[in-house]
Amino acid sequence: MYKIFLVFLSVLSLYGGVVDGVAIVVKGDAITLFDIKQEMKTAHVDAKKASDILIRKKLEAQEIKERKIVVTSEEVYEDLKKTAARNKLSLSEFYDAVRNSSGLNSSELKAKVKEKLLSQKLYSAIAYATISLPDEHEIEEYYNIHKEKFAHPSAFKVIIYGAADKQRLQEKIDNPMFYTPEVKTNEQTLPYDRITPELASLLQKTKLNTFTPIIPNGRGGFMSFYLKEVVGASEVGLEGVKNQVINLLMAQKRESVLGDYFARLRNNADIKVIRMPKE
Repeated sequence: MYKIFLVFLSVLSLYGGVVDGVAIVVKGDAITLFDIKQEMKTAHVDAKKASDILIRKKLEAQEIKERKIVVTSEEVYEDLKKTAARNKLSLSEFYDAVRNSSGLNSSELKAKVKEKLLSQKLYSAIAYATISLPDEHEIEEYYNIHKEKFAHPSAFKVIIYGAADKQRLQEKIDNPMFYTPEVKTNEQTLPYDRITPELASLLQKTKLNTFTPIIPNGRGGFMSFYLKEVVGASEVGLEGVKNQVINLLMAQKRESVLGDYFARLRNNADIKVIRMPKE
């Protein structure tokens, strides 16, 4: 009888822990304290902002379900193939690059891509019909106000470390004094306009005198860039970034429409805030 009572108490405490973990309920869907803390950590925001982000995500997911929006595995595969091709990598090499840089395995990456494509379809269904292309005056005004956004380094001075064996390359990165003939080096100056946007972004995020994450080299081996110097910023004229300006303006318009839409949706939705995490 005593053992049965202990089991009963354990079951109650288990269910009590689950209930205690619920922070917000959005139209019947729960957001937990753990979810909020994870979002705070990932997005570097406070609890209020993290909860707003998660409520929006729940509302989006519910809209996707209600509108019966779907993304097929073929669409996910095509998106991944295009991204890999832009980086001059095979799909398997691209999976390796993502795993090395972010820790996501192929299944997790596919889930992220599917989530992105679902959101794009939802945004298209809600916003695109009501958004007009910016005119020349809007484009020029935005560029003149945000010129600093379109300045970028003219080049990166790097030492490229390459090896067929990923572990050997990691040993060299961990201990630069370590010597092995299996790791080759090649010092280069990489003009910003001659490298892929993904590599440019990777180098811009890398601190001086440090290594980038290890990535596939496109030939079956691996490489990492040691960033020695960032060569002075170069301003790009309007014609050189016109499409980028249009995309940014369209994104702003789209987010304005979507923000209004989901604000109305949130005002009318059954949302219960039970508790918030202590910051």
